[in-house]
Amino acid sequence: MQSTFGKYLNLKKQRAAYSWARAKRMKVCYLFLAPYAILFTAFVILPIVTSIYYSFTYYNILEPPKFIGFQNYVNLILQDEVFLTAVRNTFVIAVITGPIGYILSFLFAWFINELPRWIRTIAVVVFYAPSIASNAYYIFSIIFRGDAYGYLNSFLLQFGLVDSPLLFLLDPKYILPVIIIVILWMSMGTGFLSFVAGLQGVDRSMYEAGYVDGIRNRWQELYHITLPSMKPMLLFGAVMSITSSFNVCDVPRALAGYPSTDYAARTIVTHLFDYGFSRFEMGYASAIATVLFVVMIVCNKVIQSALRKVGT
Repeated sequence: MQSTFGKYLNLKKQRAAYSWARAKRMKVCYLFLAPYAILFTAFVILPIVTSIYYSFTYYNILEPPKFIGFQNYVNLILQDEVFLTAVRNTFVIAVITGPIGYILSFLFAWFINELPRWIRTIAVVVFYAPSIASNAYYIFSIIFRGDAYGYLNSFLLQFGLVDSPLLFLLDPKYILPVIIIVILWMSMGTGFLSFVAGLQGVDRSMYEAGYVDGIRNRWQELYHITLPSMKPMLLFGAVMSITSSFNVCDVPRALAGYPSTDYAARTIVTHLFDYGFSRFEMGYASAIATVLFVVMIVCNKVIQSALRKVGT
């Protein structure tokens, strides 16, 4: 027993010595990586660790943090009904806009890839523009305006489909569907660009070899050649899609107000914004952020595991 344990310790020491020797040989590489590593640690890792620490404290900015253990999480899950509403709304938005936005981004990129180069460039700009346009969702506040001057209400009244204007942005029955429509309209973001780039990078000779091996239509070509060749882009697009679908905040606040009617447009990030920047309860807000962080990590792992099986 001791002999086996001793061999294990020796093996660990040998691996540690080899790793250290390899690191010393590649010290120039680490030197080049240092600026990014320092910035990443300072502006990503350190804030995450700090937020996790504050989630176990009562901290209102004016007073020093006071350690309270898991009390924030207990209050969040067992007593905060608005948070549970926010979780439900966030998951509804994420389950609908995440997969649909991801699939639409890939399909539009796939269709655009077949166009001539100059038309493809224009199409990419047209589809990508809504995701970077500042406050582009305000267009929809006019379309779904709750009086006869709103474009949709005007259309419905003109054709006699309704007797009075519908309060699309005030009635809880309509708020969430409207927000989902707007988010889908703005979903052609960074993931869409990665798909366009990935399709351009697929080796054309692979398609010729596929036809020789028995591929007979575009769907077989897509599944057996295109998707396996684009795994890094598919994984990146999945991460961006999940991140954006769980981080919904600006659209609900701009369209449905803050707070929205019966919290119908409340999301986890909106709840975090409320406690962090309106009430300045930073400990409680950090607990919300930590829960959201864990949920996003788990979802990313599940999606990435599923995508790794594509084409295998």
